[in-house]
Amino acid sequence: MKKFVGAMFIALGLVGCASNPPLNFSVPNVGVSQNKVDADMRSLTVTLARPDEAKGKIPAGAQHEIPQMWENALTEALNRMAVFDDNSLRKVSLSVKVLELDIPAFGASMTTSTTARYELIDRATGAIIYTQDISADGVVPAGYAFAGVIRARESINRSVQNNITQFLQALETVDASRPMFPSGRTEASRTESSP
Repeated sequence: MKKFVGAMFIALGLVGCASNPPLNFSVPNVGVSQNKVDADMRSLTVTLARPDEAKGKIPAGAQHEIPQMWENALTEALNRMAVFDDNSLRKVSLSVKVLELDIPAFGASMTTSTTARYELIDRATGAIIYTQDISADGVVPAGYAFAGVIRARESINRSVQNNITQFLQALETVDASRPMFPSGRTEASRTESSP
């Protein structure tokens, strides 16, 4: 009888622990930036890389949920950070392309690897103010949860959060007046050619 009761408690415990947590890319502890980027961000898009652009695995089922959740988390973080200047004359777009989302299939410790290309583009000139491929891992130890699917899901969350965090840190050093890849068309020449 004791064995039966013990087995029931273990089974109930496993069922209770097996609820799959939601994907949540929201970055914790984002503070207001001390350094503003002299630009007004007008648009933000997150897309998945085409097979010929990818730098690693991207799961087939990621087409809809992952880009939207990444975009929402990044928008939230940028709003909390208040790093862009809404009154700036320079208007920019932020484009994020997910190049890798390598989710572990099994294992005790779960590690998800993400790589994303972040590009900040001057909308008037087409100059690329900032571009960088950022890679990050999300590691969840075996003791986090009994069910592997829970550890895998949390490793995805952590990897994307770490990826966005690295971008936010790099963003604080961006000088919008000195693009990484200037365009032949400058703001001054655009203004002079206007009627």
